[in-house]
Amino acid sequence: MPLLQNSDLRKIPSERKKGIIGTSILHIAILALLIFVAFVPPEPPEMEEGILVNFGTDETGLGMIEPSAPPVQKETTPPPPAASPKVQADEPLLTQNDEEAPEVKKVDPEAEKKRLEKLEADRKLREQIEAERKRKEQEEIERKRIEAEQKRQADIMNRTREALANSKNAGTTSKSEGEAGGTGNQGVPTGSVDTKNRGEGGGFGNQGNISYDLGGRGFQSLPKPVYEYQEEGKVVVEVSVDRSGKVTQAIPGIKGSTTLNEYLLRVAKEAALKARFDPKSDAPVIQKGTITYNFILR
Repeated sequence: MPLLQNSDLRKIPSERKKGIIGTSILHIAILALLIFVAFVPPEPPEMEEGILVNFGTDETGLGMIEPSAPPVQKETTPPPPAASPKVQADEPLLTQNDEEAPEVKKVDPEAEKKRLEKLEADRKLREQIEAERKRKEQEEIERKRIEAEQKRQADIMNRTREALANSKNAGTTSKSEGEAGGTGNQGVPTGSVDTKNRGEGGGFGNQGNISYDLGGRGFQSLPKPVYEYQEEGKVVVEVSVDRSGKVTQAIPGIKGSTTLNEYLLRVAKEAALKARFDPKSDAPVIQKGTITYNFILR
């Protein structure tokens, strides 16, 4: 509200002057009161106040009269303990000062030793049984392998003999050959059609218990098998010989053998690999033949 100048006040009537002055003073007082009183924030209460709740003991009730509080029970002291009956002097008290120790079973050293020895013997027996089972399995596998090899070699030899016989007997109708008379082809299954030696072992050489067949080639050495074994039988070994006379390969147990003992087959193969034959420059690069070993009980 703009203030009035003195010149303006003179122009206003006196009644209006009083009203304006009074109104101005009132407004100024109200403004001061608002500034100093209304805009001062109230002080926070010293402590928070809760909601007063009526006293009671249950969640339900009926009536307008507050019942009296329950009487307070006075604390009562417990009665003194009853005195224990006196023990008569002539009755001794039963007491036990030591506890019974648990019974410890004594171990007999001899019985324990025998038990351990029996366990060890059972373990060794199981190992021996398992080793014997594996050995028999290996022998069976080796026997089947030798039989298969014998069959294969026999088929090869039979086809070779038939081919040679057909080539030599072409144009003839003879079904018998030999010197002893009668019908049949005199000789042995391990022999050769290129020899006239029809004795035991056939072939072109015979040294006691060792005989060989190498298509007419002579030998330089036929070592005897080294063995100490109470077993007998005949082992036929197929040998592959080069032109210098060295045995490059030996397969024991081919057709004609009478035993498949693993030990005899092994020593026969070792002896055959040490054999030496005469060199022959016009021989095949690898010439096949046989060496027969007759094992006799000593």
